[in-house]
Amino acid sequence: MELHDLTIAQAHQKLKNKEISSLELTRAILNRIAKVEPKVGAYITLTAELALAQAQEADQRIASKRIGPLTGIPLGIKDLISTKGIKTTCASRILEDYVPPYDATVMTRLRAEEFVLLGKTNMDEFAMGSSTESSALQVTRNPWNPAHIPGGSSGGSAAAVAAGECLGAIGSDTGGSIRQPASHCGVVGLKPTYGRVSRYGLVAYASSLDQIGPLTKDTIDCALLMNVLCGYDPQDSTSVSQNVPDYTAVLEKGVKGLTLGIPREYFISGMDPEVEQAVRTAITVLENQGAQCLEISLPHTEYAIAVYYIIATAEASSNLARYDGVSFGLRNGNEQRLIEMVQQTRSFGFGSEVIRRIMLGTYVLSSGYYDAYYMKASQVRTLIHQDFQQAFQKCDLIVTPISPTPAFRIGEKSSDPLQMYLTDIFTISANLAGIPGLSLPCGFSSQGLPIGLQILGNHFEEEKILQAGRAFERATDHHLRRPVI
Repeated sequence: MELHDLTIAQAHQKLKNKEISSLELTRAILNRIAKVEPKVGAYITLTAELALAQAQEADQRIASKRIGPLTGIPLGIKDLISTKGIKTTCASRILEDYVPPYDATVMTRLRAEEFVLLGKTNMDEFAMGSSTESSALQVTRNPWNPAHIPGGSSGGSAAAVAAGECLGAIGSDTGGSIRQPASHCGVVGLKPTYGRVSRYGLVAYASSLDQIGPLTKDTIDCALLMNVLCGYDPQDSTSVSQNVPDYTAVLEKGVKGLTLGIPREYFISGMDPEVEQAVRTAITVLENQGAQCLEISLPHTEYAIAVYYIIATAEASSNLARYDGVSFGLRNGNEQRLIEMVQQTRSFGFGSEVIRRIMLGTYVLSSGYYDAYYMKASQVRTLIHQDFQQAFQKCDLIVTPISPTPAFRIGEKSSDPLQMYLTDIFTISANLAGIPGLSLPCGFSSQGLPIGLQILGNHFEEEKILQAGRAFERATDHHLRRPVI
């Protein structure tokens, strides 16, 4: 097995046993990046020199017999997570040269473990998109087929993990932005409960929906990263003060005795038959492992897309108002009047998708429309949350598809934003309800493109989700397959 094919857990064991060094591992990953990055385009910024220096420091720590689960492990970080002294662009021209003066809390936690930072991964601009096509800086391609999208908005992170350009990565999920690219790239991705992981230092898209989480090669690695990322942070007012368990402790417990809810609203007409077949086969695998299945209803699912694109765009309009060309970021033009300078800066600095969402959000918050749109959407959001709470009284977990189709071709939906938005129909509800969700590979299409299974749990029940995901992995080999690049 090549070093870039190792999981985090496997690499940790080899480092611990002195079979390899972090420097050797990091060089192998950097060589892999040099080989495949021109075909994939996963990274916006590479930090090769820093990575090698951090690997040497990690080796010194290992030599003194002080090694944690992430010591010396090379990871990629989505480019909307603040990294002190390293560019954080959000894949936007307006922040193309922005260098944060501080680290996000998740970066502080990772640095304390002495991980190795390979670089910042590509994404949809300001995390607004489902294909990574809205990045203003470059195109990311699916490692399984470069003519297809990697998913979004954490497409660079998912593609990097799938292509062996890191051992794991960090992404963010506002409406499916970890789970959907994980599904399309054949890796594991977890959106934690809202408030479980600090958002301090995460460049905001929609503050009541955004959540940081891991993308990895399997659920074991996912649990290892969750152990580090999670925890209360007083710098984040939405952070929840709740004990963080050892997520690796429950992985081998299996699903015997668990009840899985299968929502009828998630198996809809128009869904790719290969996706439905793969997901239903995965449900059968879990049943064979001892789980019981129960059909349930989440009746307000049909309103989730409309609710999301009102609430998310409204919050985006508010959050992105700070990009005015005055305090930081791009300033375009030499106009004498402030309003002209702001107009020029935003028109040049923001891409078309970001402008579209700002305009939508400004409209639904405007006088005369607030009650009709934003307030009504907030009320329906509560109904969606209540659907899940009622469902979890009958079942332990909910199992669904991630996306109605496998990864589509680059450019296929670019001219039809509504069709693009509909690709998130199975993931958005979890963000509106604030519950955790896991994506893991459950099959492949006839074209060889990965298909993902989604496992949803009640608030702060990531342990149970990972437990079920690991049971599925033990019974299948989908997560072991790697793209040939």
